Amino acid sequence: MMKRIAVVILNWNGAEMMRKYLPSVVAFSAEADVIVADNGSTDSSLTMLAEEFPDVGMIVLDRNYGFAEGYNQAIGKLQSAPQKSTGGGGYEYVVLLNSDVEVTENWLLPLLQFMDAHSDVAACQPKLLSWSDKGSFEYAGAAGGFIDKFGYPYCRGRVFSTVEKDYGQYETVCDIHWATGACMMVRTEDYVNVGGLEGRFFAHNEEIDLCWRLRIMGRRICCVPESKVYHLGGGTLPQGNPRKTFLNFRNNLTMLYRNLPEERLASVMRWRWWLDCIAMLQSVLKADFPDVMAIVRARREYARWKKDFEQDRRKIQAQRRMNADMDVTNKSIIWEYFVRRKKKFSDL
Repeated sequence: MMKRIAVVILNWNGAEMMRKYLPSVVAFSAEADVIVADNGSTDSSLTMLAEEFPDVGMIVLDRNYGFAEGYNQAIGKLQSAPQKSTGGGGYEYVVLLNSDVEVTENWLLPLLQFMDAHSDVAACQPKLLSWSDKGSFEYAGAAGGFIDKFGYPYCRGRVFSTVEKDYGQYETVCDIHWATGACMMVRTEDYVNVGGLEGRFFAHNEEIDLCWRLRIMGRRICCVPESKVYHLGGGTLPQGNPRKTFLNFRNNLTMLYRNLPEERLASVMRWRWWLDCIAMLQSVLKADFPDVMAIVRARREYARWKKDFEQDRRKIQAQRRMNADMDVTNKSIIWEYFVRRKKKFSDL
């Protein structure tokens, strides 16, 4: 009997990572087919999977497409491939799962039951906790993501670098602005209809952009904290890496350009110019000159390729549902955090 869920793990040279974290996924995902999409690895990933995890399906991509386009390629192949080659074909739901996530027993059931009961929800995430400190939330998604008026992301359980301990303060199901790409269940139909992740981003902000586009179309995004998983995080590009800084700034600006309504776009982008200048000044004061250059390069790249997204913007804005709740918070998270000293989501 064909399963309704595909848990898709995108891998690039992560043989040891999968050897460590994949056993929990295999053991606790009876409701799903577990599939590794290999993004052109040059290590022993494929051999290790074949020898140690023979029941895990494999999709072998011809090169490293990055996180965003890698998932687009994998999900496209799943939808058209015969079941015997990938375990796939026609899945109702796909779970995007990082290779450094340890799942818990029955983690899929609350997500599946919630999605089945709420047809207006396009995607949801579990509660994301830290693998290295299991009593704390994890930076990349915590208990659901939001963005402020200037496009800065934050979460229930994490604001900037302040990560909260989990003592049950965010146990309710909550509508959110974005679900973490570390562990996101999404309706395949919605994923395809909205055009998937933005492949040109390569990595970073791609899941926020995807969820924003889904919300523009009137679909809901939720966190279902009854389900919980543990995420190592920072495995590919750790905090402070100039490449990470470059992708975050460039992609965030592009995401704002694509998704902001016309009446807010010019004002927000003017503010972002000044705020990015302040970010550069902070890096200068810390003598972090690679970070300064990463922000400069990001803004230059955004200015260069902005014209490539003009058609995307028109299409996205044309899909805007008038009754969709598209208002992000009217607060500046920078002001709340650094000036008013509100360090926790519950204080905002």
